[in-house]
Amino acid sequence: MATVLIYSDKTNMALELLTAARQISGAVKAVTINDSQAAQELASAGAEVYNIEQPDINLADAAVAASVLAQAVEQLQADTVLLSSNRRCKEYAGRLAQIIDAGCLTDVTALQVNGDQIECQRNALGGATVATQTITAPRKVIAIRPKTFEAAAAGSGGSVNSLQVNVPPSAVKVLEVRGKEGDTVDIEAAEILVVVGQGMESKDDLPMAEELARKLGGEVACSKPVATDKKWLSEERVVGLSGKKCKPQLALLFGISGQVQFTVGIRDAKVIVSVNTDENASINQMSDYIMTADLKQVLADLNKAL
Repeated sequence: MATVLIYSDKTNMALELLTAARQISGAVKAVTINDSQAAQELASAGAEVYNIEQPDINLADAAVAASVLAQAVEQLQADTVLLSSNRRCKEYAGRLAQIIDAGCLTDVTALQVNGDQIECQRNALGGATVATQTITAPRKVIAIRPKTFEAAAAGSGGSVNSLQVNVPPSAVKVLEVRGKEGDTVDIEAAEILVVVGQGMESKDDLPMAEELARKLGGEVACSKPVATDKKWLSEERVVGLSGKKCKPQLALLFGISGQVQFTVGIRDAKVIVSVNTDENASINQMSDYIMTADLKQVLADLNKAL
């Protein structure tokens, strides 16, 4: 039976990896680094956790982090490693695979065990299709996109153990840590999204979308050009291939044409409502409800009704 080791620098993502790992094997171990709270939360979900408590580990140095994880792989005799495919752990994945001589796949959106193979699905051709790929090497490093799996629920049988490693010297010196300036919204966690696209012709209409999101208890998001070209919203709010993969209960899309680079980030929403003046817009093919109407008028009517 394969032994699966999981790690993420974000506790919620680690809990998602725990769900994924249990689909692969009954032998699952979790690693935390200088994070006793995360270790306890994972143990509360029934995980066998190994906490590395060594303050000299510099996680900002991907080479150091990969070395630490590689030592954990050896000590815990794991042959499969699951990481979260966020910005930090995606870099760890490639470095770790090189150290332990493993095959590596990142941005995995689904996986299935078929015999002794782990079949991984990933977006291909700019998100126009989904490719199923496997790692044939004996050791495997797989980075899974956030929100692909549900977070593991509370369980029994968990434990927290101590693990010691040799910490290599870091070439990176952290001089100062600052909170990220500007927008820090987490649209991936939102249950309701009000998403605006290039069909919104004036920035003066944006407050109506923000008002609707507030009334619904959701967040405002956007397609990439609204953030990068028009600069109306921060890039933290971009949905799509180069932004966030979101899985809300309700997605209200205003002025979205439906380019594949966008749809890969929203197609897993439970209910999708499209508001667009073009009745033939591509987004209508995946929408549950379609309104062929002026988005400005619809926003005004919805805000009035609420």
